[in-house]
Amino acid sequence: MTTLLARITSPADLHALTDEQLLQLAQEMRDELVRVLSIRPAHFASNLGVVELCLALHLEFDFSKDRLIWDTGHQIYPHKLITGRYPQFGTIRTRGGLMGYPNPQESPYDLFMTGHAGCSVSCALGLKVGDDLLGEPRRRAVAVIGDGALPSGIVFEAMNNAGYLKKNLLVILNDNKMSICPRVGALAQALDRCRLTQVYQGSKRHLQSLLARVPLVGEMANQAIDQLRDGLKALLTGGMLFEELGFRYIGPVDGHDLPSLRRWLRDVKDQEGPVLLHVLTEKGHGVPQAKEDPVTFHTPPVFEKVGPQRTILSLKKGGSKAYTDAVSSAIYDVMRTDRRVAVITAAMCQGNKLERVRDDIPERFFDTGICESHAVAFAAGLAKAGMRPIVAIYSTFLQRAYDQLFQEIALQNLPVTFCLDRAGLTGPDGPTHHGVFDTGYLRLFPNFVVMAPGDELDVAPMLRFALAHDGPVSLRYPKAPLERVERGPAPIELGQAEVYEWGADGVLIAYGSLFPTCVQAADRLRREGLELGVINARFVKPLDRATLLRAVEQQPLVVTVEEGQLQGGFGSALLEAANEAGLDTRHVRRLGLPDRFIEHGERAELLADLGLDVAGICAAVKEALRDECRAGSA
Repeated sequence: MTTLLARITSPADLHALTDEQLLQLAQEMRDELVRVLSIRPAHFASNLGVVELCLALHLEFDFSKDRLIWDTGHQIYPHKLITGRYPQFGTIRTRGGLMGYPNPQESPYDLFMTGHAGCSVSCALGLKVGDDLLGEPRRRAVAVIGDGALPSGIVFEAMNNAGYLKKNLLVILNDNKMSICPRVGALAQALDRCRLTQVYQGSKRHLQSLLARVPLVGEMANQAIDQLRDGLKALLTGGMLFEELGFRYIGPVDGHDLPSLRRWLRDVKDQEGPVLLHVLTEKGHGVPQAKEDPVTFHTPPVFEKVGPQRTILSLKKGGSKAYTDAVSSAIYDVMRTDRRVAVITAAMCQGNKLERVRDDIPERFFDTGICESHAVAFAAGLAKAGMRPIVAIYSTFLQRAYDQLFQEIALQNLPVTFCLDRAGLTGPDGPTHHGVFDTGYLRLFPNFVVMAPGDELDVAPMLRFALAHDGPVSLRYPKAPLERVERGPAPIELGQAEVYEWGADGVLIAYGSLFPTCVQAADRLRREGLELGVINARFVKPLDRATLLRAVEQQPLVVTVEEGQLQGGFGSALLEAANEAGLDTRHVRRLGLPDRFIEHGERAELLADLGLDVAGICAAVKEALRDECRAGSA
């Protein structure tokens, strides 16, 4: 039972607490994180690591006026707890409840909905420049960015610009040696060297104090302290990357020592020009299991607990396999038989379930870090050299490499296979992570083959087809348990749909993950006396014009079903083809996602809300048939 957390209705209430009470509050915040995770899956280890940092920031700044952006906002939970949302905290990541990321609709303390990494420095700099131009120069701007997000190209673009503009911007580097998985790259190694030099900051202060007491030469020596500081820093850290970009580098400092952290923030918040404060934290701090295994505890399943509230006993294991399991297994199998195949992931080894590939075939496994543009262009280079690279990436993150898809992949017509995980509704992660736009933007590119497995039986054959194709191919699959329609599936051939069955009253044409749902809907409608056929479209580009236009021309009703945006999606592609063929399309109905961002909630809940479950598809078919009857009798 909390005694302090319930009293915090805004950050202003923190100032009434003693140092001892603040430490108690930090523990109560961790206890609340544990309590929520015992109810539902949630972001965990990253939030445990920033409790003290969150408190220190809100104690030393006034973010009702100042600006704060949390990069990769899954570390937002402590911030939510002390900005008036504690009473609703139990609803986090549920439909209608708090979002698991920053959300400006929830609180004025959330400025951006940040679910993708790397953009905080740019946005914070823009806020600072805008405030200065609009006559609010006293407003401070702070960006908190993790070491896993730091290598993102946009971060260095922003820091380069900030160093040039010389605005008063504070960037806090939250260094916990982790992204979702352990961070990778040369910059990570440089940060590791910084961790070995905590003596640096203390040495500067001690030298200043000592030299100030030396007669006559004290003032002269004090003037030279910055030169000594820079030389010491270069000696101990092996470089001055941030300083060369125009930032004053300070750190590293202990991110779990609240009094010390507050002193550092007081020291830097009014310094002139851009400042980078390097803060060392532990992902999972305060919960031993999460600290020891931060990868599993990034977003773990619900756990069971006994004893004290914050004691985790064991994780509840999940049940059925997901599409990600099937794809990762297929990738592993082809890599064992074809040495030309390599796999690239952008800091999502665990998410894409590629650990077995990483461990068994390390020479052809590449984790680029959170650098999606580089990952795609790197794949282009591999393909040009004669490899058959696979880019295993979340649909929502591929958007970050849009120009490389055009310039380095499609324009060169290179054989790169894109395995788009989390394509469709991702559930509790919400609109920042729903992968619903890929069909629309990928089918625009010449040379691209764009397809989606209808069920488990399509997955491995589609991957083999993609790797044999001499050009770029994408296949999308959902964050969902595997489903299978029992049949003897037709072989995968370029631009060929699979006719599951024809029906006298119409046909459901499914593109991708909702094929099993359409089969179930057709079964229910059959029991109600309606004969609906089902087609597994498989391809949106090239479209199976022969089969699908036959359906439009001959069937009394055609209903397209897709787990993606209707605008520019599969249904739109079919209408375009029918229009080019001069066919009447008044009897064609499209089911998919409307022109708005879809909130967070369980995938099944969201599909039902959108009419994309069995009941919704059946209702849409019956309504369309009634409309046809009314039109025929008019």
